[in-house]
Amino acid sequence: MKRISALVLALMMVLCLAACGSSSDTTTEAVDTNTAETETQEVDTTEEEDAEPETTEDETQEADATEEEASTETVELSGTVSTNGSTSMEKVMSILIEAFEEQYPNVTVTYDATGSGAGITAATEGSADIGLASRNLKDEETGLTAYVVAIDGIAVIINPSNTVEDLTLEQIAGLFNGTITNWSEVGGEDMEVAVIGREAGSGTRDGFESAVGVEDECVYDQELTSTGSVITAVAQNQYAIGYASLSEAAEDESVKVISVDGVAATEDTVKDGSYAIQRNFNMVVSDSATLSDAAQAFLDFCLSADVADYIAQAGAIQPRSV
Repeated sequence: MKRISALVLALMMVLCLAACGSSSDTTTEAVDTNTAETETQEVDTTEEEDAEPETTEDETQEADATEEEASTETVELSGTVSTNGSTSMEKVMSILIEAFEEQYPNVTVTYDATGSGAGITAATEGSADIGLASRNLKDEETGLTAYVVAIDGIAVIINPSNTVEDLTLEQIAGLFNGTITNWSEVGGEDMEVAVIGREAGSGTRDGFESAVGVEDECVYDQELTSTGSVITAVAQNQYAIGYASLSEAAEDESVKVISVDGVAATEDTVKDGSYAIQRNFNMVVSDSATLSDAAQAFLDFCLSADVADYIAQAGAIQPRSV
Protein backbone atom coordinates (compact mmCIF):
# COMPACT_ATOMS: atom_id res chain seq x y z
CA MET A 1 0.00 0.00 0.00
CA LYS A 2 2.79 2.37 0.90
CA ARG A 3 4.45 1.51 -2.30
CA ILE A 4 1.44 2.43 -4.39
CA SER A 5 1.09 5.73 -2.60
CA ALA A 6 4.72 6.59 -3.34
CA LEU A 7 4.23 5.92 -7.04
CA VAL A 8 1.15 8.14 -7.21
CA LEU A 9 3.02 10.96 -5.43
CA ALA A 10 5.95 10.70 -7.85
CA LEU A 11 3.63 10.77 -10.84
CA MET A 12 1.94 13.92 -9.56
CA MET A 13 5.32 15.67 -9.13
CA VAL A 14 6.29 14.83 -12.73
CA LEU A 15 3.02 16.30 -14.03
CA CYS A 16 3.56 19.53 -12.07
CA LEU A 17 7.09 19.97 -13.39
CA ALA A 18 5.88 19.46 -16.97
CA ALA A 19 3.19 22.11 -16.56
CA CYS A 20 5.70 24.65 -15.18
CA GLY A 21 8.08 24.05 -18.05
CA SER A 22 5.37 24.68 -20.62
CA SER A 23 4.39 28.01 -18.97
CA SER A 24 8.01 29.20 -18.86
CA ASP A 25 8.51 28.51 -22.56
CA THR A 26 5.37 30.44 -23.45
CA THR A 27 6.52 33.47 -21.42
CA THR A 28 9.98 33.37 -22.99
CA GLU A 29 8.52 33.28 -26.48
CA ALA A 30 6.28 36.28 -25.71
CA VAL A 31 9.23 38.26 -24.38
CA ASP A 32 11.31 37.39 -27.42
CA THR A 33 8.48 38.43 -29.74
CA ASN A 34 7.99 41.81 -28.00
CA THR A 35 11.74 42.49 -28.10
CA ALA A 36 11.91 41.77 -31.82
CA GLU A 37 8.99 44.10 -32.53
CA THR A 38 10.59 46.90 -30.51
CA GLU A 39 13.92 46.53 -32.34
CA THR A 40 12.11 46.61 -35.71
CA GLN A 41 10.31 49.85 -34.77
CA GLU A 42 13.60 51.47 -33.68
CA VAL A 43 15.26 50.52 -36.99
CA ASP A 44 12.33 51.98 -38.97
CA THR A 45 12.45 55.23 -37.00
CA THR A 46 16.21 55.53 -37.56
CA GLU A 47 15.79 55.00 -41.29
CA GLU A 48 13.10 57.73 -41.44
CA GLU A 49 15.39 60.18 -39.61
CA ASP A 50 18.29 59.36 -41.95
CA ALA A 51 16.09 60.06 -44.98
CA GLU A 52 15.51 63.72 -43.92
CA PRO A 53 18.16 66.26 -45.02
CA GLU A 54 20.17 67.53 -42.09
CA THR A 55 21.00 71.21 -41.46
CA THR A 56 24.06 71.64 -39.33
CA GLU A 57 24.12 74.09 -36.47
CA ASP A 58 26.90 76.08 -38.18
CA GLU A 59 24.86 76.43 -41.37
CA THR A 60 21.84 77.67 -39.41
CA GLN A 61 23.91 80.22 -37.51
CA GLU A 62 25.58 81.43 -40.72
CA ALA A 63 22.23 81.92 -42.47
CA ASP A 64 20.83 83.84 -39.49
CA ALA A 65 23.94 86.04 -39.37
CA THR A 66 23.68 86.85 -43.09
CA GLU A 67 20.01 87.87 -42.78
CA GLU A 68 20.76 89.97 -39.71
CA GLU A 69 23.70 91.69 -41.40
CA ALA A 70 21.63 92.61 -44.50
CA SER A 71 18.80 93.88 -42.36
CA THR A 72 21.15 95.91 -40.14
CA GLU A 73 22.89 97.53 -43.10
CA THR A 74 19.59 98.83 -44.48
CA VAL A 75 17.88 99.82 -41.24
CA GLU A 76 20.72 101.24 -39.14
CA LEU A 77 21.93 103.82 -41.69
CA SER A 78 20.24 107.05 -40.64
CA GLY A 79 20.63 110.80 -40.70
CA THR A 80 20.19 113.74 -43.05
CA VAL A 81 22.10 114.49 -46.26
CA SER A 82 21.98 118.06 -47.57
CA THR A 83 22.48 118.83 -51.27
CA ASN A 84 22.48 122.29 -52.84
CA GLY A 85 22.95 123.69 -56.33
CA SER A 86 21.97 123.26 -59.97
CA THR A 87 18.32 123.78 -60.88
CA SER A 88 18.88 121.78 -64.08
CA MET A 89 19.59 118.68 -62.00
CA GLU A 90 16.18 118.81 -60.31
CA LYS A 91 14.65 115.88 -62.19
CA VAL A 92 17.75 113.69 -61.82
CA MET A 93 18.05 114.50 -58.12
CA SER A 94 14.37 113.91 -57.40
CA ILE A 95 14.47 110.41 -58.88
CA LEU A 96 17.78 109.48 -57.23
CA ILE A 97 16.67 110.77 -53.83
CA GLU A 98 13.40 108.85 -54.01
CA ALA A 99 15.17 105.60 -54.93
CA PHE A 100 17.80 106.04 -52.21
CA GLU A 101 15.30 106.84 -49.47
CA GLU A 102 13.26 103.79 -50.44
CA GLN A 103 16.34 101.65 -49.83
CA TYR A 104 17.35 103.55 -46.67
CA PRO A 105 14.10 104.72 -45.04
CA ASN A 106 15.89 106.23 -42.03
CA VAL A 107 17.87 108.69 -44.17
CA THR A 108 16.46 112.01 -45.40
CA VAL A 109 18.11 113.72 -48.38
CA THR A 110 17.32 117.40 -48.92
CA TYR A 111 17.74 119.28 -52.21
CA ASP A 112 17.96 123.08 -52.41
CA ALA A 113 17.84 124.34 -56.02
CA THR A 114 19.94 127.50 -55.87
CA GLY A 115 22.09 127.27 -59.03
CA SER A 116 25.47 125.74 -59.79
CA GLY A 117 27.55 128.63 -58.47
CA ALA A 118 25.73 128.58 -55.14
CA GLY A 119 26.08 124.80 -54.96
CA ILE A 120 29.84 124.97 -55.42
CA THR A 121 30.05 127.67 -52.75
CA ALA A 122 27.96 125.53 -50.38
CA ALA A 123 30.33 122.59 -50.82
CA THR A 124 33.35 124.86 -50.29
CA GLU A 125 31.98 126.48 -47.15
CA GLY A 126 30.47 123.29 -45.74
CA SER A 127 26.90 124.54 -45.62
CA ALA A 128 25.88 121.49 -47.68
CA ASP A 129 27.25 117.96 -47.69
CA ILE A 130 27.18 117.80 -51.49
CA GLY A 131 27.14 120.65 -53.98
CA LEU A 132 25.44 120.23 -57.36
CA ALA A 133 26.82 121.80 -60.53
CA SER A 134 25.68 121.42 -64.11
CA ARG A 135 29.10 122.56 -65.27
CA ASN A 136 32.70 121.54 -64.64
CA LEU A 137 34.80 123.20 -61.98
CA LYS A 138 36.80 126.25 -63.01
CA ASP A 139 40.56 126.47 -62.49
CA GLU A 140 40.16 128.81 -59.53
CA GLU A 141 37.64 126.53 -57.79
CA THR A 142 40.20 124.49 -55.89
CA GLY A 143 39.99 122.17 -52.90
CA LEU A 144 37.00 120.40 -54.42
CA THR A 145 36.33 117.15 -56.28
CA ALA A 146 33.58 116.92 -58.88
CA TYR A 147 31.99 113.53 -59.60
CA VAL A 148 30.09 113.19 -62.89
CA VAL A 149 26.69 111.70 -62.11
CA ALA A 150 25.09 112.18 -65.53
CA ILE A 151 25.53 113.82 -68.93
CA ASP A 152 22.88 116.20 -70.18
CA GLY A 153 22.26 117.84 -73.51
CA ILE A 154 21.44 121.55 -73.60
CA ALA A 155 18.52 122.09 -75.94
CA VAL A 156 18.18 125.24 -78.05
CA ILE A 157 14.51 126.19 -77.81
CA ILE A 158 12.23 128.54 -79.75
CA ASN A 159 8.55 129.35 -79.76
CA PRO A 160 6.45 126.69 -81.55
CA SER A 161 5.11 129.33 -83.97
CA ASN A 162 8.63 129.94 -85.31
CA THR A 163 9.21 128.10 -88.61
CA VAL A 164 12.96 127.53 -88.07
CA GLU A 165 13.86 123.86 -87.54
CA ASP A 166 17.67 123.73 -87.66
CA LEU A 167 20.58 126.09 -86.93
CA THR A 168 24.34 125.76 -87.20
CA LEU A 169 26.57 126.45 -84.22
CA GLU A 170 27.75 129.59 -86.00
CA GLN A 171 24.19 130.83 -86.46
CA ILE A 172 23.37 130.11 -82.83
CA ALA A 173 26.45 132.06 -81.75
CA GLY A 174 25.36 135.00 -83.92
CA LEU A 175 21.85 135.01 -82.48
CA PHE A 176 23.15 135.08 -78.91
CA ASN A 177 26.02 137.54 -79.31
CA GLY A 178 23.87 140.02 -81.20
CA THR A 179 25.44 139.83 -84.68
CA ILE A 180 22.18 138.28 -85.97
CA THR A 181 19.13 140.26 -84.84
CA ASN A 182 16.36 139.15 -87.21
CA TRP A 183 15.00 135.65 -87.78
CA SER A 184 14.92 136.24 -91.54
CA GLU A 185 18.73 136.07 -91.51
CA VAL A 186 18.59 132.37 -90.60
CA GLY A 187 15.64 131.29 -92.73
CA GLY A 188 12.79 132.44 -90.51
CA GLU A 189 10.19 135.16 -90.77
CA ASP A 190 10.94 138.86 -90.67
CA MET A 191 10.84 139.48 -86.94
CA GLU A 192 13.30 140.65 -84.30
CA VAL A 193 15.10 138.11 -82.12
CA ALA A 194 14.51 138.07 -78.34
CA VAL A 195 17.37 136.32 -76.53
CA ILE A 196 16.47 134.53 -73.29
CA GLY A 197 19.10 132.99 -71.03
CA ARG A 198 20.17 132.16 -67.50
CA GLU A 199 21.73 134.37 -64.86
CA ALA A 200 25.48 134.70 -64.31
CA GLY A 201 26.78 131.69 -62.36
CA SER A 202 24.27 129.28 -63.88
CA GLY A 203 25.73 125.93 -64.89
CA THR A 204 23.41 125.76 -67.88
CA ARG A 205 24.57 129.19 -69.07
CA ASP A 206 28.22 128.28 -68.59
CA GLY A 207 27.77 124.96 -70.41
CA PHE A 208 25.88 126.52 -73.28
CA GLU A 209 28.23 129.48 -73.79
CA SER A 210 31.30 127.21 -73.61
CA ALA A 211 29.90 124.73 -76.15
CA VAL A 212 28.80 127.47 -78.56
CA GLY A 213 31.93 129.59 -78.07
CA VAL A 214 30.26 132.77 -76.84
CA GLU A 215 31.60 133.04 -73.28
CA ASP A 216 30.96 136.52 -71.90
CA GLU A 217 29.68 137.70 -75.32
CA CYS A 218 25.96 137.04 -75.08
CA VAL A 219 23.49 139.91 -75.28
CA TYR A 220 20.40 138.85 -73.32
CA ASP A 221 16.99 140.48 -73.33
CA GLN A 222 16.15 138.47 -70.22
CA GLU A 223 18.34 136.63 -67.69
CA LEU A 224 16.30 134.23 -65.57
CA THR A 225 17.13 132.15 -62.53
CA SER A 226 15.81 128.71 -63.43
CA THR A 227 15.36 126.30 -66.31
CA GLY A 228 11.60 126.40 -65.90
CA SER A 229 11.54 130.18 -66.13
CA VAL A 230 13.44 130.15 -69.42
CA ILE A 231 11.05 127.59 -70.92
CA THR A 232 8.04 129.64 -69.82
CA ALA A 233 9.48 132.88 -71.24
CA VAL A 234 10.22 131.32 -74.65
CA ALA A 235 6.78 129.67 -74.74
CA GLN A 236 5.15 133.07 -74.26
CA ASN A 237 7.23 135.01 -76.81
CA GLN A 238 7.04 134.19 -80.54
CA TYR A 239 10.32 136.04 -81.20
CA ALA A 240 12.30 134.26 -78.48
CA ILE A 241 15.24 131.87 -78.49
CA GLY A 242 16.69 130.29 -75.37
CA TYR A 243 18.36 127.21 -73.98
CA ALA A 244 17.38 124.67 -71.36
CA SER A 245 18.33 121.26 -70.06
CA LEU A 246 17.29 118.63 -72.60
CA SER A 247 15.83 116.52 -69.80
CA GLU A 248 13.37 119.35 -69.13
CA ALA A 249 12.75 120.79 -72.60
CA ALA A 250 12.21 117.52 -74.49
CA GLU A 251 9.04 116.75 -72.56
CA ASP A 252 7.59 120.26 -72.68
CA GLU A 253 5.33 120.82 -75.69
CA SER A 254 5.10 124.54 -75.01
CA VAL A 255 8.48 125.04 -76.74
CA LYS A 256 10.19 123.62 -79.84
CA VAL A 257 13.62 122.00 -79.64
CA ILE A 258 15.62 122.64 -82.80
CA SER A 259 18.40 120.51 -84.27
CA VAL A 260 22.00 121.75 -84.35
CA ASP A 261 24.07 121.26 -87.51
CA GLY A 262 21.46 118.78 -88.66
CA VAL A 263 21.67 116.66 -85.49
CA ALA A 264 18.56 116.33 -83.35
CA ALA A 265 18.91 116.78 -79.61
CA THR A 266 18.13 113.32 -78.20
CA GLU A 267 19.49 110.97 -75.56
CA ASP A 268 21.17 108.87 -78.25
CA THR A 269 22.96 111.81 -79.93
CA VAL A 270 24.11 113.12 -76.55
CA LYS A 271 25.39 109.67 -75.63
CA ASP A 272 27.33 109.14 -78.86
CA GLY A 273 28.65 112.72 -78.80
CA SER A 274 27.22 113.77 -82.16
CA TYR A 275 25.07 116.46 -80.54
CA ALA A 276 27.47 119.31 -79.85
CA ILE A 277 25.84 121.19 -76.97
CA GLN A 278 26.11 119.07 -73.84
CA ARG A 279 27.52 119.27 -70.31
CA ASN A 280 28.13 117.22 -67.16
CA PHE A 281 25.92 116.97 -64.09
CA ASN A 282 28.35 116.96 -61.15
CA MET A 283 28.25 116.21 -57.46
CA VAL A 284 30.85 118.36 -55.72
CA VAL A 285 32.45 117.65 -52.34
CA SER A 286 35.13 119.44 -50.37
CA ASP A 287 38.49 117.69 -50.20
CA SER A 288 38.87 118.79 -46.58
CA ALA A 289 35.49 117.49 -45.42
CA THR A 290 34.69 114.01 -44.14
CA LEU A 291 31.26 112.90 -45.30
CA SER A 292 28.91 111.25 -42.83
CA ASP A 293 28.09 107.60 -43.39
CA ALA A 294 24.72 108.61 -44.84
CA ALA A 295 26.21 111.23 -47.18
CA GLN A 296 28.91 108.84 -48.38
CA ALA A 297 26.32 106.13 -48.98
CA PHE A 298 24.21 108.54 -51.04
CA LEU A 299 27.21 109.65 -53.13
CA ASP A 300 28.24 106.02 -53.73
CA PHE A 301 24.67 105.13 -54.68
CA CYS A 302 24.44 107.98 -57.23
CA LEU A 303 27.75 106.96 -58.83
CA SER A 304 26.94 103.25 -59.07
CA ALA A 305 25.97 101.39 -62.23
CA ASP A 306 22.71 100.43 -60.51
CA VAL A 307 21.18 103.89 -61.07
CA ALA A 308 21.37 103.85 -64.88
CA ASP A 309 17.62 103.30 -65.23
CA TYR A 310 16.83 106.11 -62.79
CA ILE A 311 19.04 108.57 -64.69
CA ALA A 312 17.44 107.50 -67.95
CA GLN A 313 14.00 108.14 -66.44
CA ALA A 314 15.17 111.71 -65.80
CA GLY A 315 16.09 112.13 -69.47
CA ALA A 316 19.84 112.21 -68.83
CA ILE A 317 22.69 109.83 -69.68
CA GLN A 318 24.87 107.87 -67.26
CA PRO A 319 28.59 108.51 -67.86
CA ARG A 320 30.19 105.87 -70.06
CA SER A 321 32.96 105.24 -67.50
CA VAL A 322 30.51 103.82 -64.91
